[in-house]
Order: sequence, then structure tokens, then C-alpha cells
Amino acid sequence: MLTSVMLATATTATAGGILTNTNQSIDFLRNPARDASIGLDGVYSNPAGVAFLPEGIHIGFNWQYAHQTRTITSTNPLFTLGRKNNGEATKTFEGVADAPFIPSLQAAYNKGNWSVQFNFSVPGGGGSCEFADGLGSFESVVGGIASQLAGLDQIATALGQPAPGVSGYDMDGYMQGRQYYFGFQLGAAYKILPDLSVYGGLRVLYGTATYKAKISNIMVKTAGGYQDFGSFLQSATAMVDGGISYVNSSLEQVNAGIAQYEAAGVSAPAELTATKAQLEASAATLGGTSESLNNLQKYSEGVNLLCNQWSVGVAPVIGVDWRVGSFNFAAKYEFKTQIHMKNESTVNKASEIPAVNKFRDGEKIDEDIPAQLAVGAMWNITDDVRLNLGYHHFYDTNVKWYGNSQDLLEGGTNEYLGGAEWDVTDKLTISAGMQATRYQLTDAYMNDMSFVVNSYSFGFGFNYKATDKVTLKAAYFQTNYDDYERITSKEPLVKDVFTRTNRVLGIGCELNL
Repeated sequence: MLTSVMLATATTATAGGILTNTNQSIDFLRNPARDASIGLDGVYSNPAGVAFLPEGIHIGFNWQYAHQTRTITSTNPLFTLGRKNNGEATKTFEGVADAPFIPSLQAAYNKGNWSVQFNFSVPGGGGSCEFADGLGSFESVVGGIASQLAGLDQIATALGQPAPGVSGYDMDGYMQGRQYYFGFQLGAAYKILPDLSVYGGLRVLYGTATYKAKISNIMVKTAGGYQDFGSFLQSATAMVDGGISYVNSSLEQVNAGIAQYEAAGVSAPAELTATKAQLEASAATLGGTSESLNNLQKYSEGVNLLCNQWSVGVAPVIGVDWRVGSFNFAAKYEFKTQIHMKNESTVNKASEIPAVNKFRDGEKIDEDIPAQLAVGAMWNITDDVRLNLGYHHFYDTNVKWYGNSQDLLEGGTNEYLGGAEWDVTDKLTISAGMQATRYQLTDAYMNDMSFVVNSYSFGFGFNYKATDKVTLKAAYFQTNYDDYERITSKEPLVKDVFTRTNRVLGIGCELNL
């Protein structure tokens, strides 16, 4: 039932590594530094520490609402040819993701030294995002086609035909991507000493993704106005093919004349051999133009991409928690999860848009979830006040991704976390915390279909014990992102600036039976 609900909603990554989400509870939203905290949310963040909860059944329900934008500001001289771009070389492409319902569930049964635990969450994936105007990588291809077609004027004039006068384009673009990794984790913690516990478990990931992209209503601006690209391509192909027939016929006549001179044992006139060279050069030019036009035929009706992917992966999870006086130390290691997503797609042939080739039908796409090391410390300053520190490292370069894109990174992701909690009364706890996420990115790694940027996040919220058995939770979490500038070319200037925004609200309920 939970999987069915999740498939009907959109989720958004708010914290964590490139393919890992760590915001799995309301407790995390109000204080991200949960790696050494003792609480039910530890089923995900500190499973070994859950063994120190009281005996009984503990169940936690979490609901999050997230709103995110992804913005790419692209500069490309080809955009000046676009009908909707007002002659500007810089254009902004914005994707919007609203996730009204992101649930997660933690459960534990503690008895004696044992703690049996279950967690359902969305520990991986980039979420869902829609670009209503498409992407710069899509539009630049259409702009490149218009620029290429401008070269037909010289050919048309040479053939005695009216010059098409191609000087621009028009198009509609669209892109939507949805990616989820549903996680089901089952494991057990055991107190080997009164203040030392260990944990072992398995996490099953079910990955599913859907990508939709469209380039439609492609128009070519000619001397006579905007014309449907498919119709223009037909007329241009007919003109070039007619020129090829004419040149080939003329070349046959010239070759025949040269053969007559050679049969008579004399050299052909220089004018005739020069004409042959010119005709051969024209034939090569027209042949290359014809090949280019034929390659563009696949865009005559636009581009329609619909790709569904799915896969399953399993990975072990281990952890340890050690209490020393007023301090608590904990560590967790999630092993790498091998994921091989299989494509069911409408794309059968290679595209001039490199990113689209990732979605060709029948391909198996490597999308491993990196291993993660999380360590933390908690200091009980008083009975009512606690300080938290945490560190996460994601081993992003030790996985296998499509096109070996992991090799384009300079290293793994690092996160640094800190926070504090205060039990204001026996019933009310307030908390706040921050997190800094630092990727080791390169220009070669970044692209507008999937990108991350460095960020810092903050969250705050409260727990309220409504009864001895029921605790209510609420929190707010926000991530502020840096800008990442990628310059592809300086002359002419081609660049992209990537950034995001993200805000999350969450409420939850914990039952202790």
C-alpha cells in the first residue's frame, strides 16, 4: 500500500549525496545532526542506538511536504535565433517540483538486549521535476539546425534557385523526470554491554523512474516567414537532390569529352579538366549537404521521449553505538547498492542530444547507490540540553554510473552537521540544526538533465508529548544552494549556471506501546 501511494506522488531530494536522501523523519528536519541521537528515527540514522530505547513497541509515522525549483541559466549565441528569445543569447530554464505527500515509517520492538527494527522510506533518487519549456541542451540542437540550414543560401544561388534565407527557428520544449528508490530495511540491534550496542541489517531498494521529453512545433524562419520544419526539409532535400542529378549529369558529359581526347592520344584542354574539378567539388559539397539533411529527417516531426526504468538492489547496513558518561558516540555504514535500471523507451536510435542516448530502448543503465559512512557524537550538557555533531561521506567514485560519469567527479560527497535540543518541559522539546553539503564536482560531470550543487541547510521544530504513549512532531527545513558556473566555450561564450531552491514542512506522530 505504501509503495502504491508513493508511486502516485512526487518526491524531492532535500538532503544527502548525489543519489542519497537522508531526510527520512521529522526529527531530521528539526535537527539534521541525528547520527548519535537516541530515538526511534535512529532506525534510519543510528540503528544501533535504538537498542537503548525502553522495552516495547515503537512506531513512528512521518509526513513531509516539499517544494523545490531547479534553475539553469544558459548562454548560447544560437538562442538569438529563437523566435521567443527576443534576440537574447541568455535564457533561463526552470523546473518545479511539488511533493505534497512524502511518507516514511519507522518501527522497533525492544525486548531485553534485543531491538528488531523496520524502516520504510525513500533513501535514494532525485525526485520529480518538470521543465515546462524544456532544457537548454534541447533548444541548442534546434538552434544548431537553423544555423546549419543558413548555409543552403549559397547552394541555392549556385543552382539558380531562390535562396531560402534561413535566419531563425521556433520550437516548444518539455522535460519531466521522476526517479524513486523505495527502501525497505529490516535489521536487529543487540546490547553486547550495558553501554555498547551493535546493529546489522539488510536494505532492499526498488528503483523506478520515468522520463518524458518533447521537442515539438519546430519551425524555420525563412525569407518568406516561418515554415514547418518538416515541409522545409522536404523542399530543401528536393532542391539538393535536383542539384546532385544536374551535377552528376554534367560530370558524365565532361568525363565523356575528356575520354574522347584521351582516345585521340591528346590531352584534354585545361578548361575542361578545371570544369571537371569544379563539378567534383560541387558533387562532394552537395553530397555532404544531402547527408546532413537526411540526418535531420529524424527531427522532422520533433522529438518524443518516453522512458520507463526499474530495478532492485540489496545492500547490508551495519552500525555501532557507545555511551560514555554524558557522551554518546555512534557510527553507521551502508554498503554500496548495485542498481541496473532497464529501459523501456520510445528512443531506438542514437540522438544528436547526448543526454537522450541514456534512455535508448533495451539499454541497462548502471545507477548504483554509493556506500555511505555516517559518524556522530552527542553531548548531554545537562539533563535537558543536548549538543549534536555529525559527518557523512558518500563514496561516489566507487560506483558504476552510466557512461562512467562517476569518473568525472574529483571525489566523494562530504556533509558536516551540527545541532542542539532543549527539553523545555517534560512534554515539550525544541531543536535546531544545520548541515553543509559539499560535492566534488567538475564541468565535465554537470549537465542540465541531472545536476547537484553545494548547499547548506537549516531546520528547526519541536516534539510534544500529548500523552505517555503519543508524541507529536512538527518541523521546517530549508536548503540554500550555491551557483555552479560551467563554461563550455569562451569564444563564442557558451555557459550554464546551475542552482536550486528547497523548502520542506513536516509533521509526525510517534507511538510507544
